[in-house]
Amino acid sequence: MALIWESHDSLPYIDPDITDAERERAKAAIARHLPKDYLNTPHPSLAPLPAVNFSETFRQEINRVAAGQPRQQGIDVSRYEAPDEPSSDSDQATMKEVLRNAYILTTFLSDRHTNLQLLDEFGKNAWLIGNSQTEQVLQVLESELAGLKSETENINKARKATQEQSKGELLTLQENWKRGIGKILEIQVAADQLRRQLGQGQLHPAT
Repeated sequence: MALIWESHDSLPYIDPDITDAERERAKAAIARHLPKDYLNTPHPSLAPLPAVNFSETFRQEINRVAAGQPRQQGIDVSRYEAPDEPSSDSDQATMKEVLRNAYILTTFLSDRHTNLQLLDEFGKNAWLIGNSQTEQVLQVLESELAGLKSETENINKARKATQEQSKGELLTLQENWKRGIGKILEIQVAADQLRRQLGQGQLHPAT
């Protein structure tokens, strides 16, 4: 079934609103033509979804959320804790591991100290500049939003004016159409009556 790309404009300023009973009948008529699995089955005209390949860490997090388990600690900070002094009889591998952890801790503390100094020196100005840039973005978005609202209002006003100008003509055409349909029905009823009368022999066709 192909997608429908065209739409027909409604006449909200001319047509009266339908009743609740009419709306329910319309919904029921639409539901009769829909497949039973339309809520959970994609439309056949839609392209298939691309395959998603999550990393193992991301998949574990998805499974944790799905299972409702509490969040675990995100970063292992034990490597940044001060290592315990090894005993004097520790082997060489243990001493190397302790020394490695000490190097990691020293690097972390040094970088953190540098970052704190930079934050103290430039953080305030960077924060103010960031706020100023965010305000500029907000002003641009608000201006675009105001323009779209104004354009929408103008379109609705023009639409209303056009429909109100054509209301009389449309209602006249509608009444003429109704009268035409009524005359067609009257002719069909009269023709059926003539056929029955001819079939019953009450009338004789002209020779």
